[in-house]
Amino acid sequence: MARGWISSRPVVLAVAVVAVAVIGVGMYLFQPWKLWQDETVQEALPSTAATAPTVPPPSGTSSTSPPAQPEPRTVSTGQLISHEHTTTGTVKIVRLADGSHTLRLENLDTSNGPDLHVWLTDAPVKEGKAGWEVFDDGKYVSLGKLKGNKGDQNYVLPADVDLSQYTSVSIWCDRFNVSFGAAALAKA
Repeated sequence: MARGWISSRPVVLAVAVVAVAVIGVGMYLFQPWKLWQDETVQEALPSTAATAPTVPPPSGTSSTSPPAQPEPRTVSTGQLISHEHTTTGTVKIVRLADGSHTLRLENLDTSNGPDLHVWLTDAPVKEGKAGWEVFDDGKYVSLGKLKGNKGDQNYVLPADVDLSQYTSVSIWCDRFNVSFGAAALAKA
């Protein structure tokens, strides 16, 4: 009996080492603790992409008020639908007073996850599982990592992006190549 235990010890040890390695890799890839961690972001809509510092007029000159800047204007909008994870909120592309554009997520509510990004894409938004993996098939622009899985947040659009070429937005998980949620954009 003792002999059987001694001969099976290396096998048990090898199985234990493999199990720990598999669990470690799984924890790294899936980061399951994020399912219970929410990151809320509450950003105000900027009026311009970057504000220039105000310089006082030289002494002895009269101060005239600068011309009124146009208000930010929503040029397209859409409602997020759920894909891999339940996702809700509004997506807006806003033209700021200085002519630059910002993508704004309002009332976003989705699951937290590993390696989430905001993508502007040319892919059609499809309901259900059919829409989970289409956003990396065509053209897309990554606007950066998702700042938080809840709240209001802004993403600056690069100046060279031709908005007429992009029709949707996806909350994209780079690690697993799947959309958490997406919105079709319509002119406002």
